[in-house]
Amino acid sequence: MKQLLRYTAIALLTAVSLWSQAEEPATTTPESPSIPSDGQLPLGDLQLFVQIFDQIRSAYVEEVDDRTLFDNAIEGLLAGLDPHSSYLDENDYDALQESTTGEFGGLGIEVGTEGGLIKVVAPIDDTPAYRAGIQAGDLIVKLDDQAVQGMSLREAINLMRGPKGEPIVLTILRQGMDAPLEITVVRDIIKVTSVRSRFLEEGFGYIRIAQFQTETGTQFSESLEAMNTPDSPLKGLVIDLRNNPGGLLPASIEVADALLDEGLIVYTEGRIPSANMKFRATAGDLADRVPVVVIINSGSASASEILAGALQDNGRAIVIGTQSFGKGSVQTVLPLRDGKAIKLTTARYYTPSGRSIQAEGIRPDIVVAPAQIKVLDEKRGISEVNLAGHLQNGNERPGEKEKTDAESPLSVDNQLYEALNILKGIAIFKG
Repeated sequence: MKQLLRYTAIALLTAVSLWSQAEEPATTTPESPSIPSDGQLPLGDLQLFVQIFDQIRSAYVEEVDDRTLFDNAIEGLLAGLDPHSSYLDENDYDALQESTTGEFGGLGIEVGTEGGLIKVVAPIDDTPAYRAGIQAGDLIVKLDDQAVQGMSLREAINLMRGPKGEPIVLTILRQGMDAPLEITVVRDIIKVTSVRSRFLEEGFGYIRIAQFQTETGTQFSESLEAMNTPDSPLKGLVIDLRNNPGGLLPASIEVADALLDEGLIVYTEGRIPSANMKFRATAGDLADRVPVVVIINSGSASASEILAGALQDNGRAIVIGTQSFGKGSVQTVLPLRDGKAIKLTTARYYTPSGRSIQAEGIRPDIVVAPAQIKVLDEKRGISEVNLAGHLQNGNERPGEKEKTDAESPLSVDNQLYEALNILKGIAIFKG
Protein backbone atom coordinates (compact mmCIF):
# COMPACT_ATOMS: atom_id res chain seq x y z
CA MET A 1 0.00 0.00 0.00
CA LYS A 2 2.77 2.42 0.90
CA GLN A 3 4.65 1.62 -2.28
CA LEU A 4 1.51 2.31 -4.29
CA LEU A 5 1.07 5.59 -2.45
CA ARG A 6 4.65 6.57 -3.32
CA TYR A 7 4.12 5.92 -7.00
CA THR A 8 0.79 7.79 -6.91
CA ALA A 9 2.39 10.81 -5.25
CA ILE A 10 5.26 10.86 -7.74
CA ALA A 11 2.88 10.56 -10.67
CA LEU A 12 0.74 13.37 -9.31
CA LEU A 13 3.70 15.69 -8.80
CA THR A 14 5.12 14.88 -12.22
CA ALA A 15 1.77 15.64 -13.84
CA VAL A 16 1.53 18.91 -11.94
CA SER A 17 5.07 19.76 -13.04
CA LEU A 18 4.34 19.09 -16.71
CA TRP A 19 1.08 21.04 -16.58
CA SER A 20 2.76 23.98 -14.90
CA GLN A 21 5.50 24.04 -17.53
CA ALA A 22 2.86 24.20 -20.26
CA GLU A 23 0.71 26.85 -18.61
CA GLU A 24 2.98 29.02 -16.46
CA PRO A 25 6.69 29.43 -15.66
CA ALA A 26 8.38 27.37 -12.97
CA THR A 27 8.61 29.03 -9.58
CA THR A 28 12.39 29.10 -9.40
CA THR A 29 14.81 30.90 -11.64
CA PRO A 30 16.79 29.07 -14.33
CA GLU A 31 19.96 29.68 -12.35
CA SER A 32 18.64 27.75 -9.35
CA PRO A 33 20.54 24.47 -8.81
CA SER A 34 17.46 22.78 -7.30
CA ILE A 35 15.84 22.17 -10.70
CA PRO A 36 17.83 20.72 -13.61
CA SER A 37 18.04 22.72 -16.82
CA ASP A 38 15.81 20.20 -18.61
CA GLY A 39 12.90 21.20 -16.34
CA GLN A 40 12.40 17.74 -14.82
CA LEU A 41 11.90 17.47 -11.07
CA PRO A 42 14.80 15.70 -9.32
CA LEU A 43 13.97 12.17 -8.12
CA GLY A 44 15.70 12.73 -4.80
CA ASP A 45 13.42 15.64 -3.89
CA LEU A 46 10.35 13.63 -4.85
CA GLN A 47 11.49 10.75 -2.66
CA LEU A 48 11.99 13.16 0.24
CA PHE A 49 8.47 14.52 -0.21
CA VAL A 50 6.98 11.02 -0.24
CA GLN A 51 8.99 10.08 2.84
CA ILE A 52 7.67 13.08 4.75
CA PHE A 53 4.16 12.37 3.49
CA ASP A 54 4.42 8.79 4.83
CA GLN A 55 5.73 9.94 8.20
CA ILE A 56 2.90 12.42 8.68
CA ARG A 57 0.33 9.89 7.51
CA SER A 58 1.49 7.20 9.93
CA ALA A 59 2.92 9.07 12.94
CA TYR A 60 0.98 12.32 13.33
CA VAL A 61 -0.91 12.46 16.61
CA GLU A 62 -4.27 12.49 14.81
CA GLU A 63 -5.27 10.65 11.66
CA VAL A 64 -5.31 12.86 8.56
CA ASP A 65 -6.83 11.74 5.29
CA ASP A 66 -4.76 11.75 2.11
CA ARG A 67 -6.85 14.44 0.41
CA THR A 68 -6.25 16.87 3.26
CA LEU A 69 -2.51 16.19 3.18
CA PHE A 70 -2.34 16.77 -0.56
CA ASP A 71 -4.40 19.97 -0.27
CA ASN A 72 -2.10 21.21 2.49
CA ALA A 73 0.96 20.39 0.39
CA ILE A 74 -0.40 22.33 -2.58
CA GLU A 75 -1.40 25.23 -0.36
CA GLY A 76 2.05 25.37 1.19
CA LEU A 77 3.69 25.16 -2.23
CA LEU A 78 1.94 28.36 -3.30
CA ALA A 79 1.95 30.18 0.03
CA GLY A 80 5.72 29.90 0.18
CA LEU A 81 6.16 31.87 -3.03
CA ASP A 82 4.80 35.32 -2.15
CA PRO A 83 1.87 36.84 -0.21
CA HIS A 84 -0.41 36.90 -3.27
CA SER A 85 -0.08 33.38 -4.71
CA SER A 86 -2.57 30.96 -3.18
CA TYR A 87 -4.53 27.77 -3.60
CA LEU A 88 -8.28 28.30 -3.95
CA ASP A 89 -10.71 25.58 -2.98
CA GLU A 90 -14.29 25.63 -4.23
CA ASN A 91 -15.43 28.22 -1.66
CA ASP A 92 -12.39 30.45 -2.14
CA TYR A 93 -12.75 30.36 -5.92
CA ASP A 94 -16.45 31.19 -5.73
CA ALA A 95 -15.72 34.08 -3.36
CA LEU A 96 -13.04 35.43 -5.70
CA GLN A 97 -15.42 35.36 -8.65
CA GLU A 98 -18.14 37.03 -6.59
CA SER A 99 -15.78 39.82 -5.49
CA THR A 100 -15.14 40.85 -9.09
CA THR A 101 -18.87 41.35 -9.63
CA GLY A 102 -19.24 43.51 -6.52
CA GLU A 103 -21.24 41.27 -4.16
CA PHE A 104 -19.84 38.81 -1.64
CA GLY A 105 -20.10 37.84 1.99
CA GLY A 106 -17.69 38.98 4.69
CA LEU A 107 -16.35 42.00 6.53
CA GLY A 108 -15.28 44.13 3.57
CA ILE A 109 -11.49 44.27 3.86
CA GLU A 110 -8.66 43.45 1.49
CA VAL A 111 -5.95 41.61 3.43
CA GLY A 112 -2.44 40.24 2.97
CA THR A 113 0.25 38.80 5.21
CA GLU A 114 3.15 40.46 7.01
CA GLY A 115 5.44 38.91 9.57
CA GLY A 116 3.07 36.02 10.21
CA LEU A 117 0.17 38.38 10.86
CA ILE A 118 -2.75 39.45 8.71
CA LYS A 119 -2.34 42.99 7.36
CA VAL A 120 -5.22 45.14 6.24
CA VAL A 121 -4.45 46.50 2.77
CA ALA A 122 -7.63 48.58 2.76
CA PRO A 123 -11.18 48.54 4.06
CA ILE A 124 -13.77 48.72 1.30
CA ASP A 125 -16.07 51.74 1.33
CA ASP A 126 -19.40 51.45 3.14
CA THR A 127 -18.80 47.94 4.50
CA PRO A 128 -18.91 46.64 8.10
CA ALA A 129 -15.12 46.91 8.45
CA TYR A 130 -15.10 50.46 7.10
CA ARG A 131 -17.91 51.55 9.43
CA ALA A 132 -16.25 49.86 12.41
CA GLY A 133 -13.09 51.93 11.91
CA ILE A 134 -10.68 49.36 10.49
CA GLN A 135 -7.84 51.20 8.76
CA ALA A 136 -5.29 50.44 6.07
CA GLY A 137 -2.09 49.18 7.69
CA ASP A 138 -3.79 47.60 10.70
CA LEU A 139 -2.25 44.26 11.73
CA ILE A 140 -4.77 41.65 12.84
CA VAL A 141 -3.35 39.50 15.65
CA LYS A 142 -6.52 37.69 16.78
CA LEU A 143 -9.86 36.72 15.30
CA ASP A 144 -12.20 36.28 18.23
CA ASP A 145 -10.08 34.09 20.54
CA GLN A 146 -7.84 32.60 17.84
CA ALA A 147 -4.35 33.99 17.31
CA VAL A 148 -3.45 34.42 13.65
CA GLN A 149 0.31 33.96 14.15
CA GLY A 150 1.30 31.13 11.83
CA MET A 151 -2.17 30.92 10.32
CA SER A 152 -2.40 30.86 6.52
CA LEU A 153 -4.14 33.71 4.74
CA ARG A 154 -6.77 31.27 3.51
CA GLU A 155 -7.54 30.08 7.04
CA ALA A 156 -7.85 33.67 8.28
CA ILE A 157 -10.19 34.63 5.44
CA ASN A 158 -12.37 31.59 6.14
CA LEU A 159 -12.64 32.63 9.79
CA MET A 160 -13.64 36.16 8.84
CA ARG A 161 -16.42 34.89 6.61
CA GLY A 162 -19.74 33.86 8.05
CA PRO A 163 -23.49 34.39 7.98
CA LYS A 164 -24.88 37.89 7.87
CA GLY A 165 -25.40 39.38 11.32
CA GLU A 166 -22.76 37.33 13.14
CA PRO A 167 -20.18 39.48 14.98
CA ILE A 168 -16.46 38.85 15.10
CA VAL A 169 -13.91 40.58 17.33
CA LEU A 170 -10.71 41.69 15.59
CA THR A 171 -7.72 42.38 17.82
CA ILE A 172 -5.42 44.70 15.90
CA LEU A 173 -2.12 46.49 16.25
CA ARG A 174 -2.16 50.02 14.88
CA GLN A 175 0.80 52.31 14.35
CA GLY A 176 0.93 55.00 16.99
CA MET A 177 -1.18 53.04 19.49
CA ASP A 178 0.44 51.73 22.67
CA ALA A 179 -1.93 48.80 23.14
CA PRO A 180 -3.89 46.47 20.85
CA LEU A 181 -7.40 47.50 19.87
CA GLU A 182 -10.40 45.21 19.98
CA ILE A 183 -12.94 46.08 17.30
CA THR A 184 -16.21 44.22 16.87
CA VAL A 185 -17.35 43.90 13.27
CA VAL A 186 -20.74 42.47 12.32
CA ARG A 187 -20.66 40.37 9.15
CA ASP A 188 -22.86 41.37 6.25
CA ILE A 189 -23.42 40.77 2.56
CA ILE A 190 -20.87 43.06 0.94
CA LYS A 191 -22.18 45.02 -2.01
CA VAL A 192 -19.44 47.24 -3.30
CA THR A 193 -20.36 50.32 -5.27
CA SER A 194 -17.36 50.60 -7.53
CA VAL A 195 -17.80 54.19 -8.77
CA ARG A 196 -19.45 57.20 -7.12
CA SER A 197 -19.44 60.74 -8.45
CA ARG A 198 -20.57 64.22 -7.46
CA PHE A 199 -19.65 67.87 -7.81
CA LEU A 200 -17.42 69.42 -5.16
CA GLU A 201 -18.24 72.89 -6.44
CA GLU A 202 -19.61 74.22 -9.68
CA GLY A 203 -17.40 72.95 -12.49
CA PHE A 204 -15.22 70.75 -10.27
CA GLY A 205 -16.09 67.05 -10.34
CA TYR A 206 -15.23 64.23 -7.97
CA ILE A 207 -15.12 60.52 -8.83
CA ARG A 208 -14.45 57.93 -6.17
CA ILE A 209 -13.31 54.47 -7.32
CA ALA A 210 -13.55 52.03 -4.41
CA GLN A 211 -12.42 48.90 -6.27
CA PHE A 212 -11.83 47.82 -9.85
CA GLN A 213 -14.57 45.43 -10.92
CA THR A 214 -15.97 44.18 -14.21
CA GLU A 215 -18.10 47.28 -14.84
CA THR A 216 -15.79 49.92 -13.35
CA GLY A 217 -14.52 51.22 -16.70
CA THR A 218 -18.02 51.66 -18.07
CA GLN A 219 -19.29 53.27 -14.87
CA PHE A 220 -16.36 55.69 -14.80
CA SER A 221 -16.92 56.76 -18.42
CA GLU A 222 -20.64 57.25 -17.83
CA SER A 223 -20.02 59.33 -14.70
CA LEU A 224 -17.45 61.47 -16.48
CA GLU A 225 -19.65 62.10 -19.52
CA ALA A 226 -22.59 63.01 -17.26
CA MET A 227 -20.51 65.67 -15.49
CA ASN A 228 -18.66 67.05 -18.51
CA THR A 229 -21.36 68.31 -20.85
CA PRO A 230 -21.18 70.96 -23.60
CA ASP A 231 -23.56 73.20 -21.64
CA SER A 232 -21.62 72.79 -18.40
CA PRO A 233 -18.02 71.70 -19.05
CA LEU A 234 -15.74 70.62 -16.24
CA LYS A 235 -13.01 72.92 -14.97
CA GLY A 236 -11.25 70.15 -13.07
CA LEU A 237 -11.63 66.57 -11.86
CA VAL A 238 -10.57 64.78 -8.66
CA ILE A 239 -10.15 60.98 -8.82
CA ASP A 240 -10.08 59.47 -5.33
CA LEU A 241 -8.19 56.15 -5.14
CA ARG A 242 -7.56 56.15 -1.40
CA ASN A 243 -7.96 52.72 0.20
CA ASN A 244 -8.66 51.19 -3.20
CA PRO A 245 -7.16 47.68 -2.90
CA GLY A 246 -7.12 47.12 -6.66
CA GLY A 247 -9.05 44.42 -8.48
CA LEU A 248 -9.22 43.72 -12.19
CA LEU A 249 -6.33 44.94 -14.33
CA PRO A 250 -8.48 45.48 -17.46
CA ALA A 251 -10.79 47.79 -15.51
CA SER A 252 -7.95 50.10 -14.46
CA ILE A 253 -6.70 50.16 -18.06
CA GLU A 254 -10.17 51.19 -19.26
CA VAL A 255 -10.26 54.09 -16.80
CA ALA A 256 -6.80 55.28 -17.84
CA ASP A 257 -7.75 54.96 -21.52
CA ALA A 258 -10.79 57.17 -20.93
CA LEU A 259 -8.46 60.02 -19.92
CA LEU A 260 -5.61 59.48 -22.38
CA ASP A 261 -5.45 60.21 -26.11
CA GLU A 262 -2.36 58.13 -26.70
CA GLY A 263 0.65 56.57 -25.02
CA LEU A 264 1.55 53.53 -22.98
CA ILE A 265 -0.64 52.75 -19.98
CA VAL A 266 1.19 49.80 -18.41
CA TYR A 267 3.31 46.85 -19.42
CA THR A 268 4.04 43.52 -17.75
CA GLU A 269 7.10 41.28 -17.79
CA GLY A 270 7.21 37.64 -16.75
CA ARG A 271 9.09 34.46 -17.55
CA ILE A 272 6.88 33.19 -20.36
CA PRO A 273 5.82 35.03 -23.53
CA SER A 274 2.14 35.23 -22.57
CA ALA A 275 3.08 37.19 -19.42
CA ASN A 276 4.75 39.95 -21.46
CA MET A 277 2.11 42.45 -22.50
CA LYS A 278 1.81 46.14 -23.34
CA PHE A 279 -1.38 48.17 -23.07
CA ARG A 280 -1.69 51.44 -24.97
CA ALA A 281 -4.32 54.17 -24.91
CA THR A 282 -6.70 54.65 -27.80
CA ALA A 283 -7.67 58.05 -29.20
CA GLY A 284 -10.29 60.02 -27.29
CA ASP A 285 -10.05 61.85 -23.97
CA LEU A 286 -13.53 61.92 -22.42
CA ALA A 287 -12.50 64.78 -20.13
CA ASP A 288 -11.23 66.98 -22.99
CA ARG A 289 -7.85 67.55 -21.30
CA VAL A 290 -9.49 68.94 -18.17
CA PRO A 291 -6.93 69.11 -15.32
CA VAL A 292 -7.02 66.00 -13.11
CA VAL A 293 -5.79 65.44 -9.56
CA VAL A 294 -5.50 61.86 -8.26
CA ILE A 295 -5.46 61.18 -4.51
CA ILE A 296 -3.68 58.05 -3.20
CA ASN A 297 -2.60 56.71 0.18
CA SER A 298 -1.00 53.61 1.69
CA GLY A 299 -4.22 51.68 1.04
CA SER A 300 -4.06 52.29 -2.72
CA ALA A 301 -2.77 49.06 -4.24
CA SER A 302 -2.37 47.07 -7.43
CA ALA A 303 -4.81 48.27 -10.13
CA SER A 304 -5.20 51.67 -8.44
CA GLU A 305 -1.42 52.10 -8.57
CA ILE A 306 -1.48 51.20 -12.27
CA LEU A 307 -3.99 53.98 -12.92
CA ALA A 308 -2.13 56.55 -10.80
CA GLY A 309 1.21 55.65 -12.40
CA ALA A 310 -0.18 55.79 -15.95
CA LEU A 311 -1.72 59.22 -15.50
CA GLN A 312 1.35 60.50 -13.65
CA ASP A 313 3.89 59.29 -16.22
CA ASN A 314 1.83 60.57 -19.15
CA GLY A 315 1.57 64.01 -17.55
CA ARG A 316 -2.21 63.69 -17.47
CA ALA A 317 -2.72 64.12 -13.73
CA ILE A 318 -1.11 65.50 -10.60
CA VAL A 319 -0.87 62.78 -7.94
CA ILE A 320 -1.19 63.91 -4.32
CA GLY A 321 -1.54 62.21 -0.95
CA THR A 322 0.88 59.68 0.53
CA GLN A 323 2.94 56.83 -0.88
CA SER A 324 0.87 53.89 -2.11
CA PHE A 325 0.98 50.25 -1.00
CA GLY A 326 3.50 48.93 -3.55
CA LYS A 327 1.87 45.83 -5.01
CA GLY A 328 3.51 45.66 -8.42
CA SER A 329 2.82 42.04 -9.33
CA VAL A 330 0.23 40.42 -11.58
CA GLN A 331 -1.76 37.39 -10.46
CA THR A 332 -3.26 34.94 -12.94
CA VAL A 333 -6.17 32.75 -11.81
CA LEU A 334 -5.76 29.27 -13.31
CA PRO A 335 -8.86 27.06 -12.94
CA LEU A 336 -8.34 23.43 -11.95
CA ARG A 337 -10.72 20.52 -11.84
CA ASP A 338 -13.54 20.14 -9.27
CA GLY A 339 -14.13 23.90 -9.03
CA LYS A 340 -10.68 24.65 -7.61
CA ALA A 341 -8.07 27.08 -8.89
CA ILE A 342 -4.70 28.58 -8.11
CA LYS A 343 -3.89 32.27 -8.02
CA LEU A 344 -0.31 32.54 -9.24
CA THR A 345 1.96 35.55 -9.53
CA THR A 346 3.07 35.46 -13.16
CA ALA A 347 4.57 38.90 -13.88
CA ARG A 348 5.59 42.30 -12.60
CA TYR A 349 3.97 45.38 -14.02
CA TYR A 350 5.72 48.62 -14.91
CA THR A 351 4.49 52.17 -15.35
CA PRO A 352 4.99 53.85 -18.76
CA SER A 353 8.36 55.29 -17.72
CA GLY A 354 9.63 51.84 -16.74
CA ARG A 355 9.13 52.10 -12.99
CA SER A 356 8.51 48.94 -11.04
CA ILE A 357 6.52 49.87 -7.96
CA GLN A 358 6.87 46.44 -6.33
CA ALA A 359 7.44 46.97 -2.59
CA GLU A 360 7.91 50.69 -3.25
CA GLY A 361 4.64 52.17 -4.44
CA ILE A 362 3.71 55.32 -6.31
CA ARG A 363 5.26 58.46 -4.89
CA PRO A 364 2.89 61.44 -5.09
CA ASP A 365 3.94 64.58 -6.91
CA ILE A 366 2.77 66.56 -3.88
CA VAL A 367 2.83 64.87 -0.48
CA VAL A 368 -0.30 65.70 1.50
CA ALA A 369 -0.55 63.70 4.72
CA PRO A 370 -3.99 63.29 6.30
CA ALA A 371 -4.59 65.89 8.98
CA GLN A 372 -7.36 67.47 10.95
CA ILE A 373 -8.43 70.90 9.79
CA LYS A 374 -9.46 73.45 12.37
CA VAL A 375 -10.81 76.72 11.03
CA LEU A 376 -9.72 79.59 13.24
CA ASP A 377 -11.66 82.80 13.68
CA GLU A 378 -9.54 85.59 12.27
CA LYS A 379 -9.08 88.46 14.72
CA ARG A 380 -9.43 91.34 12.32
CA GLY A 381 -8.43 94.87 13.16
CA ILE A 382 -10.18 98.01 12.04
CA SER A 383 -11.32 97.91 8.43
CA GLU A 384 -13.51 100.12 6.24
CA VAL A 385 -16.66 98.35 7.32
CA ASN A 386 -16.05 99.46 10.94
CA LEU A 387 -15.98 103.13 10.06
CA ALA A 388 -19.10 105.14 10.79
CA GLY A 389 -20.94 106.23 7.68
CA HIS A 390 -18.99 103.96 5.31
CA LEU A 391 -20.40 103.53 1.81
CA GLN A 392 -22.18 100.32 0.94
CA ASN A 393 -20.52 98.03 -1.59
CA GLY A 394 -23.51 97.95 -3.88
CA ASN A 395 -23.08 94.29 -4.81
CA GLU A 396 -25.03 92.77 -1.93
CA ARG A 397 -28.07 90.62 -2.71
CA PRO A 398 -30.89 90.34 -0.18
CA GLY A 399 -30.68 87.23 1.96
CA GLU A 400 -27.26 86.24 0.67
CA LYS A 401 -24.89 84.81 3.27
CA GLU A 402 -21.24 84.07 2.60
CA LYS A 403 -20.39 80.42 3.15
CA THR A 404 -17.39 79.82 5.36
CA ASP A 405 -14.85 77.02 5.13
CA ALA A 406 -16.18 75.63 8.41
CA GLU A 407 -19.52 74.92 6.72
CA SER A 408 -17.94 72.97 3.84
CA PRO A 409 -17.67 69.16 3.92
CA LEU A 410 -14.15 69.61 2.54
CA SER A 411 -13.09 70.96 5.93
CA VAL A 412 -13.02 67.40 7.33
CA ASP A 413 -10.87 66.03 4.48
CA ASN A 414 -7.67 68.01 4.06
CA GLN A 415 -6.41 65.89 1.12
CA LEU A 416 -9.59 66.47 -0.86
CA TYR A 417 -9.48 70.15 0.13
CA GLU A 418 -5.94 70.46 -1.24
CA ALA A 419 -6.92 68.63 -4.44
CA LEU A 420 -9.70 71.12 -5.07
CA ASN A 421 -7.42 74.07 -4.34
CA ILE A 422 -4.89 72.76 -6.88
CA LEU A 423 -7.60 72.51 -9.52
CA LYS A 424 -8.87 75.99 -8.69
CA GLY A 425 -5.36 77.39 -9.02
CA ILE A 426 -4.90 75.76 -12.43
CA ALA A 427 -8.29 77.09 -13.56
CA ILE A 428 -7.41 80.62 -12.45
CA PHE A 429 -4.00 80.44 -14.10
CA LYS A 430 -5.56 79.26 -17.38
CA GLY A 431 -8.14 82.04 -17.20
